[in-house]
Amino acid sequence: MKSTAKTVLHIFLLMAFTFRTAAQTESKPLTIGSTEQFKSAILAETRTINVYLPEGFNPADTITYPLICIPDGGIEEDFIHITGIVRFNTQPWINRFPKSIVIGIENTNRKRDFTFAVPNLNFLENVGYKKESIPFYGGSPKYILFLEKELLPYIKSKYKATRQRTIIGESLAGLLTTEILLKNPDLFDTYIIISPSLWWGDEKLLKDGGSLLKTNLKKRVRVCVSAPNQEEDKMMYREATSLYDLIKQNPHITSFFDYLPEEWHATVMHMAVYNAFKLLYPKTGY
Repeated sequence: MKSTAKTVLHIFLLMAFTFRTAAQTESKPLTIGSTEQFKSAILAETRTINVYLPEGFNPADTITYPLICIPDGGIEEDFIHITGIVRFNTQPWINRFPKSIVIGIENTNRKRDFTFAVPNLNFLENVGYKKESIPFYGGSPKYILFLEKELLPYIKSKYKATRQRTIIGESLAGLLTTEILLKNPDLFDTYIIISPSLWWGDEKLLKDGGSLLKTNLKKRVRVCVSAPNQEEDKMMYREATSLYDLIKQNPHITSFFDYLPEEWHATVMHMAVYNAFKLLYPKTGY
């Protein structure tokens, strides 16, 4: 009996010591980046910018990194999961593409910022929207200027980003990304365009796309267009394929198309980005 009691006492003391040790274990926040408040004179507002820096980043060294830009880049938007894809693909045992800086721009009014000016909103009724659902629009020229003149130079200077740049946009952000490709293609080298809302402006970007590329595109770029299940929205699928048909004819564009029939407009973003990186960088061990 004494032996049993002694054993029980030892077990109790061991458990108490374990619990006490666990309680004394230090913890610290798990972080994947930083958040900055960027005052834009062009937009006349302060924007929240989320920044992921690659493992081993040291502001004192001379190493530079490619840049990946996410217009829908808030913490509650696409910054965290896309950053996870980037970090995964740049791990040394995968090494699909170089370690990269990721910047996410948190939205304040994406309908305003990601759409270009139109003479009227009559086309909205044809695509199932009410005019009242988009009270502010036409701000994309200012937003693109903000990228070109303010944000991208700032990131390049502060974080030593290279001129190699990728932009990722889905839905209205896909509309914006398409507009940049057609009108300001020198801003980025790689365009990942997912389920773009090309119905805006009665498909004006598709109608003018050929002539815009002929006028503006002077360098080689890479473009991946992705579309979810066509039965969900036949119009958006048709527009995505029309965009691909347009760009694949241009000799300056290396183009890819990715159809994801098991994804919907609301779910396509993550898998489309993952697949796009595989299409753009088909080999590991970069």
